[in-house]
Amino acid sequence: MNKTIRRASVFCLLMVLALLVRITWVQAYQGQALADDKHNRRNVIAQYAQPLGNIIVAGSPVTGSKRTEGSDLQYKRTYKDGELYSAVTGYSSQAYGATQLEGIYSDVLDGTDSRLKNPADLVMGRQSDPGDVVTTIDPAVQKAAFKALGDKKGAAVAIDPATGEILGMVSTPSYDPSEISGTTDGEAWRRLTGDEDKPMVNRALRQPLPPGSTFKLVVAAAALEDGRHGSVDERTDSPDPYTLPGTRTVLRNENASAPCEDATLRTALKYSCNNVFAKLAVDLGQDKVKAMAEKFGFNTEKLDVPVRAAPSVYPSGMDTAQTALTGIGQFDVTATPLQMAMVSAALANGGELMSPHMVSKVTDADGDTLDDLGDAGGERVVSPATAEQLRGAMVTVVQDGTGTNARIGGAEVGGKTGTAQHGVDNSKTPFAWFTSYAKDESTGKEVAVAVVVEDSGAARSEVSGNGLAAPIAEKTMRAALSR
Repeated sequence: MNKTIRRASVFCLLMVLALLVRITWVQAYQGQALADDKHNRRNVIAQYAQPLGNIIVAGSPVTGSKRTEGSDLQYKRTYKDGELYSAVTGYSSQAYGATQLEGIYSDVLDGTDSRLKNPADLVMGRQSDPGDVVTTIDPAVQKAAFKALGDKKGAAVAIDPATGEILGMVSTPSYDPSEISGTTDGEAWRRLTGDEDKPMVNRALRQPLPPGSTFKLVVAAAALEDGRHGSVDERTDSPDPYTLPGTRTVLRNENASAPCEDATLRTALKYSCNNVFAKLAVDLGQDKVKAMAEKFGFNTEKLDVPVRAAPSVYPSGMDTAQTALTGIGQFDVTATPLQMAMVSAALANGGELMSPHMVSKVTDADGDTLDDLGDAGGERVVSPATAEQLRGAMVTVVQDGTGTNARIGGAEVGGKTGTAQHGVDNSKTPFAWFTSYAKDESTGKEVAVAVVVEDSGAARSEVSGNGLAAPIAEKTMRAALSR
């Protein structure tokens, strides 16, 4: 063999060895990554090769699957009452992926979760039958909140204070996820994503807004827990009007004739006295108010229900004037409806906040439980005595204060209204808030509800927590007590 042939043979051998090494590397080390790559269409084909598992509400599926035609994706997702439940389910789209419960539990719903595989599936490499996701949502509560919100832009959350179960979660305007579940829904996708009202944003979880005077409950809790006031009926040292410290800005009350000067916490909550809670925040100091807010759930980066909620924020590093404004739920304080429902739920539950959740369990195709999420646990936020004091003050708000539109005959109802400024110098329509709880002593049923109305189309002068948000909360609570 001459030198040229020998060199060519060695070169070819090296090329073969390099090819073998590369193949081994791809199969042994990169195979799973390539298999999981989002651009690998075989994953999508496998995902929609059979009907998907379902999201269950009160024993019945609110999702389904439909056979497709002319596509290698054999089934696509369908929704029953899609607009009603979109804030719960999210969407599962062949073209745009999946969100919320559809996204979090996609491996269970499409049958790829390893826990679904039996020995025969593992040996044969078959895809398993999909499982289901069982929610805590009560359809009567969900429908009542959705109907009450109507064409308003806003959201509502209802929680069982004793368990943390989310009974209702509504965001309006809504959308039907069925419109974007296929591969040829580009026009619907562009319309929904381009809508300035953002119907695909879950306002109940993902859009924190200034909570306004509903935050006064947190400040009142901090004052009682700190021992600054022994009860809600002890008078405060609160000049009216109140000048923000270090400024010439006078903070006035919405009702100029309200008895807010040196008012008790009960009276201050009843009339929503800005002067009392602004001064109280300054007297406590931002660190103590922040600590109490964080006990209720503010500043929590990973609040999963199991869909992750955007953090509700109580800020740091403020001057005293800014701290005063946080006492009335303004400056840089923000909250989701979920967060404000958690505040009322903790007070209704004797000061213990149960972890909010909207999934009770995840099951396989035979109904056997894969994950039991029913006992989520809880944490003590305030003492039972403080919770009792604040519940009494909240009842006063509803009985003859700013929250009378939330009354329910035969039930104990407590609440707090809020009207949060919006825009530079409050130039835009304010946000209307209401957070509340209701208890039926005869049945033992209870619920905590928070509602925000971002825009109702009403004149600015007609926007109030009692006028817009409290009636929605009342209808939602009434449905929960009747379940």
